[in-house]
Amino acid sequence: MFLGVTPARRLLVHSRNSKSRISVRGAALDSALSAFRAICDKDSVVLGDAVREQHGKDESIHRCRPPDVVVFPRCVEEVSALVKVCHNHRLPIIPFGTGTGLEGGVGAVNGGICFSLRNMDQVLDLHQEDFDVTVEPGVTRKALNSFLRETGLWFPVDPGADASLCGMAATSASGTNAVRYGTMRENVINLEVVLADGNIIHTAGRGRRSRKTSAGYNLTNLFVGSEGTLGIITKTTLRLYGIPEAMVSAVCSFPSVQAAVDSTVQVLQAGVPIARIEFLDDVMIDACNKFSSLSYPVTPTLFLEFHGSERSLEEQVQAAEGITQGNGGSDFQWARDTETRNRLWKARHDAWYAALALRPGCKAYATDVCVPLSQLPQIIVETKMDLIENRLTGPIAGHVGDGNFHCLMVVDPDDPEEIHRVHLFTERLARRALAMNGTCTGEHGVGLGKRALLCEEMGPATMKVMQDLKDALDPNNLMNPEKILQSRRR
Repeated sequence: MFLGVTPARRLLVHSRNSKSRISVRGAALDSALSAFRAICDKDSVVLGDAVREQHGKDESIHRCRPPDVVVFPRCVEEVSALVKVCHNHRLPIIPFGTGTGLEGGVGAVNGGICFSLRNMDQVLDLHQEDFDVTVEPGVTRKALNSFLRETGLWFPVDPGADASLCGMAATSASGTNAVRYGTMRENVINLEVVLADGNIIHTAGRGRRSRKTSAGYNLTNLFVGSEGTLGIITKTTLRLYGIPEAMVSAVCSFPSVQAAVDSTVQVLQAGVPIARIEFLDDVMIDACNKFSSLSYPVTPTLFLEFHGSERSLEEQVQAAEGITQGNGGSDFQWARDTETRNRLWKARHDAWYAALALRPGCKAYATDVCVPLSQLPQIIVETKMDLIENRLTGPIAGHVGDGNFHCLMVVDPDDPEEIHRVHLFTERLARRALAMNGTCTGEHGVGLGKRALLCEEMGPATMKVMQDLKDALDPNNLMNPEKILQSRRR
């Protein structure tokens, strides 16, 4: 008992309060809908179940949380006007790009309005001589690189999925090329953001696109990785790079995880400007062999890629081959032409589908952590033992040059007990990384799935600063609520 109130009474009060909140939200929605339709055409305001469900989930194993309404704005002015309506009616706002996230970041936990940004799909400003471009949130990385094809430029950040570039900024995405070109944090120059009250800001100043700045607070990197909890990113200005004169790919097998990681560290220490260096464990290689009819040795394997001039590539490959052989590497294969390079990389590119093929009819879920390079062999060995002991299928692939790796968990969605074991495993994996001075997520983000782990990683003082920033920019907790930060009791 608490202050003489019985549990049944508390449940009744909670039920009434919940019904009251639902009733209030329903009234707010009815009032907001007419305002939405005055801002957008009627086809841009959708209440149908199929569309709402499509926008209530991503690629994670978190259940679908559909919004009450999906709106499809066509410009930043419409985004701003729609957000002002939501602000006035205290309606939650959930930005949506392509839905390729992996931590439940688009679920409408408290209902509300999903802003689907796919119709804002213009490449706005390309400055070839300055190596930068500004894009709207509906532009994906593949679409941008297709647009750039004749310019001799490209945007190298590659998370695997054809994600929207503003969504990649919102989650601080990276991928296979990060060891050479960096993550989204290093490649975003400026952002246009619509705040929770509908005001529009430019994080580095309107139109600013200098390669570096020391002016004021770094608001750009505040919003990179904010996962829609501080505002809606409606434009991003990105760094571009010259397409390399030539590329060479290589594959090498190793007797142990330690040998593969030692080779990686030594390649980096030798100053070899490696563009990609990817790790697949023996389970993943075996799955890829079966799925893609390949014949790689079933041992820990590195996939490497080198970018540069013809002369520099010869030096890079020679240095890398010598290092890998010194660590017991064998079956060193390399390829220069595009067709052979693609064939060499096929195992890595098909890893997701190869993992799924291990258990037909099941679903795949990827979780990631990142640790200092020296800790990578230990955490991979301990993780593999954990998977075996708990009867879980989780081949490992990683961006080994960054100390970042993924377990591609293959799970039966109709088996609650197995799903529970997967959840427990992912928590153990993250805490193992934290114990090694790493992070609970290298590139997937926090979303719903890693909020408690973020608190453990950052500590209460840092979390309070994050919460204070959230309260300052979004005092009504409307922007993608329940993501990154734990629920607040009001």
